[in-house]
Amino acid sequence: MNVSFPGLGIELNIDRVAIELFGTSLYWYGLIIALGFIVGIIVASAAAKKLGENSDLVLDIALICGPVGVICARLYYVVFKWENYAGDIGAIFDIRSGGLAIYGGIIGAVAAAVVMSRFKKKSTLKIFDIGAVGLITGQMIGRWGNFFNQEAFGSNTNLPWGMTSPAVKGYLESLKANGVDINPDAPVHPTFLYESLWCLMTLILLFVIINKFRKYDGQVFFAYGALYGLGRFWIEGLRTDSLMMGPFRVSQLVAFLFVVICGFLYFYFLKKKKNEPVNSVNAAVSEPDAQTDAEKE
Repeated sequence: MNVSFPGLGIELNIDRVAIELFGTSLYWYGLIIALGFIVGIIVASAAAKKLGENSDLVLDIALICGPVGVICARLYYVVFKWENYAGDIGAIFDIRSGGLAIYGGIIGAVAAAVVMSRFKKKSTLKIFDIGAVGLITGQMIGRWGNFFNQEAFGSNTNLPWGMTSPAVKGYLESLKANGVDINPDAPVHPTFLYESLWCLMTLILLFVIINKFRKYDGQVFFAYGALYGLGRFWIEGLRTDSLMMGPFRVSQLVAFLFVVICGFLYFYFLKKKKNEPVNSVNAAVSEPDAQTDAEKE
């Protein structure tokens, strides 16, 4: 499939199939999702170390929350695209062509993390912090699976990095046939690229918080929710394939809630932490030391 960026004079020939292995096609979409999962574990391990945890906890998070997140991401997508699956239930289990909704994955992963934290007797919010770093890394890489599938693109644009391809043109023609005011022959926003870059920026900011500004468990997760939600709200407004609930874009509604709720919690707990009195435990710890010194004299 030819993918072109007319404004940049770039043309690429891409194939959704990465390799054929023992007669089975391995798609770029799945391989990139797997790569995002692996790199996410590595980056989350680095964050965990800074937060005083070891890589074993990260592996537990990945092995438990990862699969649950993927299942929920698929279910979320299927629920809002049920008309595509009602006549073919088996298609629900075929994700090689895409169809994972990230907010469904986040909801599933968060629920799994809550259960896991109770079982492991770990701080739920600290697990959220570590998981957020791994998740945003996976999102940053995983969006490139959309490029190879030629999906998750936006509306027409005159910007120099606008792209087009036979798949893009075919989809836009179907929209135009249904009355959407769009030009199938014009380039479109590569919104998967926008989101990947936004995730990269968010990841950098999360590590800045971890290294310099983190005051309480959950702060990194709340920052993730607010920052990612802010970018997703804008990017979703450019897309032509949004999951809809009546006249509303589902992801925009969820993104708005993430920004409001996580933004509020971020600053609420930060202010609460600043207003906390000096921990009496410090005094309790120092008293025995003083007594011991006195006894030695």
